[in-house]
Amino acid sequence: MSLTGYLTVAVALFGIGLYGLLQRRSLVAMLIAIELMIAGVSINVVALSRLAGHDAAAGQVVVLILAGVAAAETAIALSLFVAIQRAAHAIDVEKLSELRK
Repeated sequence: MSLTGYLTVAVALFGIGLYGLLQRRSLVAMLIAIELMIAGVSINVVALSRLAGHDAAAGQVVVLILAGVAAAETAIALSLFVAIQRAAHAIDVEKLSELRK
């Protein structure tokens, strides 16, 4: 696959994630959309690292760091979702008035 193919897939993933983030009202769906955006960025990092002539390992190390950050973000977000669910009995963003302040 050429660089254009990788960048097209990455832009598509990022676009789908951005659309999902802006259109969804469920916090879990928003988290999944953010993960799609991070996946798109990761593909871009590896593809552009390869284009720049760097060793492929450099881009892969950055992607591993991004994966670690995404895993930590997911763990923290899910624990917050559980706390919000217990307090407000809903994870719909529109029903959570505490987040509007």
